[in-house]
Amino acid sequence: MSTTPEYILALDLGTTGNRAILFNRDGNVVSQAYKELPQYYPHPGWLEHDGMEIWRDTREMTEKVLIDTDTKFSQVGAIGLTVQRETCLLWDKTTGKPFHKAIVWQDRRTTSLCNELTKQGKAEEIQEKTGLVLDAYFSATKLAWLLDWLKTEQPDVNMENVLAGTVDTWVLWNLTGGKVHATDRSNASRTMLMNLASGTWDLTLLDLFGIPSHIMPEIKPSMGEFGRTDLDLFGAEIPVTAIFGDQQAALFAHGCDRPGLLKCTYGTGCFLVAQAGTELTRSQSRLLSTVAWTTETETKYALEAAMFTTGACIQWLRDGLNLIQSAAETEALARQAGDNNGVYFVPALSGLGAPHWDMNARGSFQGITGGVKREHIVRSVLESIAYQVKEAVEAMNKDATNPVSLLKVDGGASKNDFLMQFQADVLGIPVERPAVQDATAQGAAFGAGLAIGFWESYDSVIAKREIDRTFTPGEGQTQAQEGFQVWLRAVERAKNWLVD
Repeated sequence: MSTTPEYILALDLGTTGNRAILFNRDGNVVSQAYKELPQYYPHPGWLEHDGMEIWRDTREMTEKVLIDTDTKFSQVGAIGLTVQRETCLLWDKTTGKPFHKAIVWQDRRTTSLCNELTKQGKAEEIQEKTGLVLDAYFSATKLAWLLDWLKTEQPDVNMENVLAGTVDTWVLWNLTGGKVHATDRSNASRTMLMNLASGTWDLTLLDLFGIPSHIMPEIKPSMGEFGRTDLDLFGAEIPVTAIFGDQQAALFAHGCDRPGLLKCTYGTGCFLVAQAGTELTRSQSRLLSTVAWTTETETKYALEAAMFTTGACIQWLRDGLNLIQSAAETEALARQAGDNNGVYFVPALSGLGAPHWDMNARGSFQGITGGVKREHIVRSVLESIAYQVKEAVEAMNKDATNPVSLLKVDGGASKNDFLMQFQADVLGIPVERPAVQDATAQGAAFGAGLAIGFWESYDSVIAKREIDRTFTPGEGQTQAQEGFQVWLRAVERAKNWLVD
């Protein structure tokens, strides 16, 4: 291995695709490779990913980014891993193959189990222990479903050979040639199985969901050596020195290391996360308490508003409705529309997250008349993204001493200038977009590099980040804020659509 590594490799394994990015000593992107991930919808409200496809794409994108830059793997100092968080799977440690496709965080198949646990009076205990609302979003009920399926479909399976984990655990296990079965506290805090105060698996909750403790990964700090890549993979043993949930990685990249700082990532969903410092903070507004990141000596907490369907709506316009050919078209169509012509979209394709937590809500277009055209539909979808964030910011303000005065943004949809301007207008505060919008990957790279001394300090690497543009509230404020009030009415009509 080179004594003076040139790069840090970030593996950003998201809901809609997998990406490998090389970062240099200035914290900038040298090269990246990306591949969309197939989405499997076996039943309405269900969503699955193929674990083998995730691993294959991780390997292929890593090889591609190395080839494209004529880089030897030994020139990489360390690897940072950031992933879609609550998605989980079971696999056989002897064959290395998953027993079933991974159940994605958006999947709603375990809603009935959540409702049953609520009726049993377990919701309050679960929230007290984990900081999370009892919802099918999180991993616990998904793992319980997978284990039930396994016992029914493969009753002779040896449970001593079964391993469980979220996507970070699965990919780390493969990267290390099956030597390391671990996760970090930021991802573990999203399973609804980790005790938030102790940072360990909660045995009472494991028992409640019927999950054997021996199949669960070891929980480790977010920064520090997890293991080294298997020599046969890429020709060198490179340490994996940071693992973050994707939203926590973005918070890290934005320099949000103290209370009062927050960011919003516009990905498959939208995730508004506020740094809460070293004290475990509880929300009075149905926000989630979670781990931001940890080191060997310190734990940082965060408050989060999770909105399930934002960028996924744009993908649906493209792949489901065939109204657009690419996400980039939406900006021009929204401007062409001029306004939404009275159409409001409720993006509850996977239910509603914060602050509603309604697993039975479903998406709807409301206010449609004969004059509505394609561009109005597209514009209403973009507006709904900004409205969801507005609602989350208002919930965050109820918990905060000082109201939010600046929103830092990142993620694919943040590249849309129309959406970002509309967001500033409806919030009435500036929206700041960095030059590197792949903040999840950048945060993982920062964590990995800092762990090996690739960068001198967190403050120094954050200081080098450049701002692309700041959107300030403009003449569209009144229209946007009036529209928000109408949209809230639409949301109420879409709630509780499914009746138990």
